[in-house]
Amino acid sequence: MSARFTDWVSTADAVRATSGKLAKLAALGAYLPSLDEADLEIAARLFAGVPFPRTDERVLAVGWRALLDSVIGLTGATAEDVSAAYQTHADLGDATADLALRSGRAAADPPLHLSDVHDAFEKIAATRGVAPKRLLLDALLVRATPGELRYLIKVMSGEPRIGVREGLLEDAIARAFGRDREAVGRAHMLGGDIGVTAVQAKRDTLDEARFVHFAPIGMMLATPVLELEEVERRFTAPYVVDDKYDGVRTQVHKDGDRVELYSRTFDRVTDRFPELLAPLRAISGTFVLDAEVLGLDPGGRAIPFTEFQHRLGRKAVGEDLLRTLPASLVIFDILERDGVPLLDAPLSARLAVLATLSLQPPLRFARSKEIGATGEALIAALDAEFAAARERGNEGLMVKDPRSPYRPGRRGMEWLKVKRALRTLDVVVTAVEWGHGKRRHVLSDYTFAVRDAEAYRNVGKAYSGLTDKEISEMTEHFKARTVKDFGRSRLVVPDTVIEVAFDQVQPSGRHASGFALRFPRIVRLRPDKPVSEIDTLDTVRSLSLPGVRPDTDLG
Repeated sequence: MSARFTDWVSTADAVRATSGKLAKLAALGAYLPSLDEADLEIAARLFAGVPFPRTDERVLAVGWRALLDSVIGLTGATAEDVSAAYQTHADLGDATADLALRSGRAAADPPLHLSDVHDAFEKIAATRGVAPKRLLLDALLVRATPGELRYLIKVMSGEPRIGVREGLLEDAIARAFGRDREAVGRAHMLGGDIGVTAVQAKRDTLDEARFVHFAPIGMMLATPVLELEEVERRFTAPYVVDDKYDGVRTQVHKDGDRVELYSRTFDRVTDRFPELLAPLRAISGTFVLDAEVLGLDPGGRAIPFTEFQHRLGRKAVGEDLLRTLPASLVIFDILERDGVPLLDAPLSARLAVLATLSLQPPLRFARSKEIGATGEALIAALDAEFAAARERGNEGLMVKDPRSPYRPGRRGMEWLKVKRALRTLDVVVTAVEWGHGKRRHVLSDYTFAVRDAEAYRNVGKAYSGLTDKEISEMTEHFKARTVKDFGRSRLVVPDTVIEVAFDQVQPSGRHASGFALRFPRIVRLRPDKPVSEIDTLDTVRSLSLPGVRPDTDLG
């Protein structure tokens, strides 16, 4: 028989109860080896906070309203009770557990097992229609204890906050089964399913993991540098220098006639850029590309992102938009070619493979060159390249080590980015307010936060930078994401990322973070960026130190 779900919950509670990595690993290490292979696969995915692996495009498609209605029906709470509990916990799963405990309700028999949770998720994903989904949802939740409800709601709402980050879970699997940590990480990266990776670790078959097409992997990240002089301190010559494009980072997979485009959040965005599909299919063989989708004018100059972002979020792209804002794909790396993974190959070798591709417009290679200079000659060369990149409408430069492998999802010193822009932060919106004057009918004032471990800490409010059309569209977006309506203001689900510019960081007793941004303004919406990648309170704290220049770029 499948293992009881309550034992998984006890382990998750033990992990959440400690901030120490070793204690977390000990809790997971005591539990994972006790499971058979079927349960191990399910349990590992749940610890990762997902109902299905990224290799599986199924989604539960259970909205917040359906979850709220089920919670209200299950606990006997009112909508106001749910809002108050959410305001206390800032997490629907924790709020639900609290309400269930206060209601004194008991879980219905029979008790839940891991296989029951797995089967329920599969049935919910396969069912169409709000009412039929609600019946399946209620049937699952009514059998759950308050503790079990906590995690079921967390996974279904997309707010896991279980305290098990991907790297920690890979560590735990390696320790639980006595396997090499890097081998576990590589198998997970290639296969895209932490459940399967856990079973491979148990069987000692991690070396059988293969690159799976249409299972997007993390994209290699760059580290911002404050001055051109920093480049030479990070790694030695030669340097591969690309333009830094202000578009939408995209991973492209092709196998046979199938082509898919994925965002950095692993969302499938293929249908949003239909003009790219035919030229991608025209390239022979299989591949996985790292690229940027952006708009280019007839002269090849980049269209500002604030204009091109009108293409984003459109599941159906009309002929007018295709004509007025055509998309181009600028390709700068290749991760797999004709069945051969290239992640461990140096950048110089990957670029040589990339150069063999035959591209048709609107596909193009990134503008790239190698610089072997050092000292003042290097600074002069980079300065000239930076100016030329800005003239082409791009943000600045990417400076890469040609010896570097591709490190999925990691930010290191082998890729550097130079933007020399205003100081900016990527933040998440936590609350919104109705505007004033001509904006009194729209939600135009955004309170925003940075990440502090598992919490969000507010650091300011901005109300300028977006167009009237964007504000109108975001008003409807935030209405649907409202957690608590205070009349003048609203608490919203913290999942909307924006980029804000500001003049400086100053101490503040108004915000729990202890800091506030001076003169913040919205640079742009960032639907392409996950909340997990927003800036942290540590970054804000470092910027409050004396001597940090106003034009410091944070990426």
